[in-house]
Amino acid sequence: MDNKKLWETVLGTIELQVSKATFSTWFRDTYINKVDEGVVYLAVPNAFAKDWLSDKLHKVILKYLRDFGNDVRSLEYVISKAPERREPADEAQKSSPVYELPLQDHYINKEDNLNPKYTFETFVVGPFNELAHAAAQTVMKNPGVAYNPLFIHGDTGRGKTHLIQAVGNYIKANFPSKKVYYITSEKFGVDYMNSLQLGRANQFKEKYRKYDVLIMDDVQFFSSKEKIAEEFFHLFNALHENNKQLICSSDRHPNHIQNLEDRIKSRFSAGMIVDVAAPDFESRLNILKTKLGRQSVGLSGDLVELVASSIEGNVRELEGIVNSIAVQTQLRGRELNVIEIKNILKNTAKPKKSVSVKDVVKIVSDFYNIEENNIYEKTRKKEVVKPRQVIMYLLREDLNISYPSIGEKLGGRDHTTVIHSCEKIKEDIKSNQTLLQELNQIRSLIM
Repeated sequence: MDNKKLWETVLGTIELQVSKATFSTWFRDTYINKVDEGVVYLAVPNAFAKDWLSDKLHKVILKYLRDFGNDVRSLEYVISKAPERREPADEAQKSSPVYELPLQDHYINKEDNLNPKYTFETFVVGPFNELAHAAAQTVMKNPGVAYNPLFIHGDTGRGKTHLIQAVGNYIKANFPSKKVYYITSEKFGVDYMNSLQLGRANQFKEKYRKYDVLIMDDVQFFSSKEKIAEEFFHLFNALHENNKQLICSSDRHPNHIQNLEDRIKSRFSAGMIVDVAAPDFESRLNILKTKLGRQSVGLSGDLVELVASSIEGNVRELEGIVNSIAVQTQLRGRELNVIEIKNILKNTAKPKKSVSVKDVVKIVSDFYNIEENNIYEKTRKKEVVKPRQVIMYLLREDLNISYPSIGEKLGGRDHTTVIHSCEKIKEDIKSNQTLLQELNQIRSLIM
């Protein structure tokens, strides 16, 4: 495997382990400069990126370089700008087919940060994301008028970035007079702090206020960052007052982003808030078939089902698996067999998180803003009863813990109390859409 393919394969794996904001901010414009006597020299764009990667992710990067590379001993960083990597169109047509891999940064438009591969044509719709998809389609046809702001939330890797960038790409193509810009909240924060240090705060404000459509990813980053959140608040007001469209994403509902000012939550609530749930088996199957087909990768139906049943809740992880299958198929020059697919799943898929009763109690207590100890106490206060019932329901439905065991672990309650609580939640979610969304949000925090 040459250096380019090695790094692309490593990136495809790392992308599954870190947040979208971290990945796009710190791994952009990185590449392997050279490999000399087992030492990988990783090129990074600046000293800031060099220090951050070496401090935070050195061991992770080195591990995957060793997993996929031959005789890799150590890792060093060098500061260097990324070379031009895109072939001319006529040359590209002459070359042999190459499977698409993650981080195609040379395709990203530097003027608006949009990746043209994120379109509605390449977005797979299923029951888990159809409401978010419908809301996005409404916005793209009437930017600045319908659902402003549009706020899409859901756990990491469920296709939020694809969807919000698809809106941007559609508006860019169909409303050429409108200026569209995509950015992660982390990068927005870095830009803002740099502008303060350089005395360019006014230029910063002017830059972001000129856009007609601002798409901001991972706004949970604003939690506990008062200065950056305040600047975003003023930017939000300036754009909204001029009927300019805001589209945001987060890994949780804005009301559940801790230490985020109420006035910002209120602004989000004034528009449309919609969640993307975990994809069901049929949706995962459809996503896999679609992505394999687009890369012209052959895989038998039973193996596709094996992959779909092994990966739960994460579209990005499914895409990472497809990329790994594509690389291995290309290297071997044939379709993969069941043993090779299982090895890819073993080496690439994230292990399922082990969750304890205490973990569930803490997450639910934090979610509903009550003390953990209250869950175990003999109290019938309304603000405690509901969270306790939710905990019992999740322990039974998701972790398959027995009724008597749940009662024992939650303060020595009788198993009939647990049964009643679980049945009540089951019945309530049939008619209470808010409760259902809360359960989905809590599940995303537990996973």
